[in-house]
Amino acid sequence: MKTVFPSDPSRYRTVIIVIAQYIRNGIILALWLSLASSMATADLRELPLQQNNQGDWYLPAGLYTGNFIISRSVEFYCEAGAMIDANGQGDAIRIKAPNTQVRDCNVRHWGRNLTDLNAGIFVERQATNTVVQQTVLEGAGFGIWVDATPDVTLSGNRIHGDTSIRSQDRGNGIHLFAVTGALVTGNEVWHTRDGIYIDTSNGNTLKENFLHDLRYGVHYMYSHNNEVIGNHTLRTRTGYALMQSRRLTVTGNLSEQDQNYGILMNYITYSTLRQNRITGVRQGTAGGSAIDGAEGKALFVYNSPFNIFENNRFENSDIGIHLTAGSEDNQVSGNAFINNQRQVKYVATRLQEWSLEGHGNYWSDYLGWDRNGDQIGDIPYEPNDSVDRLLWTYPQARLLMNSPAVDVLRWAQQAFPVVKSPGVRDSAPLMQPPDPGVTLTRTADGGN
Repeated sequence: MKTVFPSDPSRYRTVIIVIAQYIRNGIILALWLSLASSMATADLRELPLQQNNQGDWYLPAGLYTGNFIISRSVEFYCEAGAMIDANGQGDAIRIKAPNTQVRDCNVRHWGRNLTDLNAGIFVERQATNTVVQQTVLEGAGFGIWVDATPDVTLSGNRIHGDTSIRSQDRGNGIHLFAVTGALVTGNEVWHTRDGIYIDTSNGNTLKENFLHDLRYGVHYMYSHNNEVIGNHTLRTRTGYALMQSRRLTVTGNLSEQDQNYGILMNYITYSTLRQNRITGVRQGTAGGSAIDGAEGKALFVYNSPFNIFENNRFENSDIGIHLTAGSEDNQVSGNAFINNQRQVKYVATRLQEWSLEGHGNYWSDYLGWDRNGDQIGDIPYEPNDSVDRLLWTYPQARLLMNSPAVDVLRWAQQAFPVVKSPGVRDSAPLMQPPDPGVTLTRTADGGN
């Protein structure tokens, strides 16, 4: 087939002009897009910051749309009615300068790309001594991401995730990566993925945070020498997930109505859990069906030896404490196990003594006596006898709990120790529960 060209040369000029216009328009469009991209991120100094009579900088009331960078040290607060909206893209505020303080601000609608670490407030590693305080953040990505930044303080912030997307596709409320010296205190986080996630971060303190309606309230990975003090988790799928870490001090925390696990310990060593209260842990469900192996365990200890558990309260849960996979050589004393369907589930081959210097634990189902009135039971408490193991294997056998056959089996164990299975023994059970001093003091604004 032959191609035929126009015989009139003027038609060539028309075609050339049209092509040139398309090229010119394309170049203009490309330049405009490039300019728009460069204008998408602005320096915070472009905002109309003002000074009050005391010389403090503040952002007046109004809606401020865009992504803002703090490149020089500044301390400022937001006036009531000031809102920073990232328009669904990138980070709302990115802090690059040390000694920066942001407080009393409202931040919303930042990006949701978790691979790019989109965050309401992103704190870069050179921004040492940053303080983010009394700020309200609402968005789908990470709430506050601290990226290897030393000595950061996050205090009194309220972080709310986006329930229109799946839990696993949301960012964490507060995410600490390779952070040292951080103080995270008095924050409320809900409907994000995890409340506070700590990865490869040592020497930090989480104190008095309220974390509810989440996957994990507190999530530790590869982080050592940290303190978890006085926090409260509510309606999470695991209250405190402590994993692959050592020398944690977990004191005075509350887990209430969490699913699956109140406190989960996976390869935690040389740590102390003291005066925590775990109550009402229930079995997790998926699609309306119970998840096998996810009974409501107040404390689940997996491959975690050489820890101290004392003066904790585990109550009203499916299982009080479950130890397995080499979780031996732990010190357990002064705790209270109250009204759990199973007080202890211990899967191992070594006998574990759970008393220290004549001081054991309180067991609500202890049937012994105290003839001399010293508040110590006269006979040991042994929750892991053959009857318990029979019930773990055949739950239907609970119908026979009060039958003469069960009484005979337990008598035989005591009379002939050779038939007794290795398990937990509390040689000095307490007659009264100790008070860990943890009370229910907060209610959640959010819900399931």
